[in-house]
Amino acid sequence: MLLDPDTENDVASELCQLLGRAILPIRRTDAGVGDGDQGEGTAFLFTGQGREYLLTADSLTVAGAGEIGLRASVTEPAGVAADAVALPDFAAGWRHHEDLGVAVMPTVGLHEHADGEGWRWRTQQVPDGIAADRDSITRMGTEPGSAVVLAHGVGVGGSRPLEVAIERVARVDDAVRLMAELPAGYVGAPVFGVRAGGDGEVGLRCLGLVLPARDGGHPLATFDRIREAVVGS
Repeated sequence: MLLDPDTENDVASELCQLLGRAILPIRRTDAGVGDGDQGEGTAFLFTGQGREYLLTADSLTVAGAGEIGLRASVTEPAGVAADAVALPDFAAGWRHHEDLGVAVMPTVGLHEHADGEGWRWRTQQVPDGIAADRDSITRMGTEPGSAVVLAHGVGVGGSRPLEVAIERVARVDDAVRLMAELPAGYVGAPVFGVRAGGDGEVGLRCLGLVLPARDGGHPLATFDRIREAVVGS
């Protein structure tokens, strides 16, 4: 579904309010990491089957060491947590689904880490109820529709600001794709599509997550298959 620009902006603003604290920056810190597209990306929290998981693109997690960035709004009490959670065995902390390009991390260990450091997570999660199912993905056509991406970009001096991008998404052959390349830091981020509900209101669906750029855009790992991977994790 293609929205007019004003409605797209309203949807993007609402998403930032509802799910901004579900979005976390991640970064490889092992030796030899190159530019932002190779070393920095985005992960997001998802709840399914009564459990919480951190999801991202698998290409970001095949590293000897890495970290999950923390901004002040996602921890409490204020001023206790460090700027990041360091993960020296970064690759080992994820369950890798190379066929999908997706990595899944159950968050039990992250909560244990916070408890040990004297702070708590204050986050939001993408709920399973808005994650696209197989029928939603199958119905997507070749005409571009509106899509909103929530991500941590790469700013001046290596800062990781929370950003929103309004893009176009469509089915190309057998894949669902964003039709333009995104800035550094956006790989792994969740992508939200819209559809008209029975009452005429716009309904949101999390279509999936951003995979590395290819052929002038980004293929998505779609949630119909991600959900299966999460259940298996």
